[in-house]
Amino acid sequence: MGLDGEYAPSPAQWVRDQVAEYEESGGQRANTLRDTGLPVVIVTTRGNKTGKIRKMALMRVEHDGQYLLVASKGGAPTNPVWYYNLKADPTSVILQDGPEPFPVEVRELDGSERAEWWKRAVAAFPPYAEYQRRTARQIPILLATRRD
Repeated sequence: MGLDGEYAPSPAQWVRDQVAEYEESGGQRANTLRDTGLPVVIVTTRGNKTGKIRKMALMRVEHDGQYLLVASKGGAPTNPVWYYNLKADPTSVILQDGPEPFPVEVRELDGSERAEWWKRAVAAFPPYAEYQRRTARQIPILLATRRD
């Protein structure tokens, strides 16, 4: 299961290494954010400018089979590039949580639905609250729902 096209690994070596080890082990290794012990998922998108395949590890925020993708970028003033990839092509997305990747469709949340999921995000990864305090932008959150 994957997207067709040329894979362009992350420029960050630790991201490349984590994605490769997670995928090679079927999610048995490299499945937490560094030394935090907190679980991650692998998200595959298509670059909105290059069309190349991109992969990254994001915090695992799951509820009832849906996953939240938090575009925090550590509280930086700008959104991460992958956010724009998801917005440009919300149906060309693969998520891996464990051994098997599966297709998802994403949509950005707002209003009360956003508030409810934001609480789940902070519960899963408490630094998100600090990241939001660091930046003037509202951190975008996108809900990933399995496609069959």
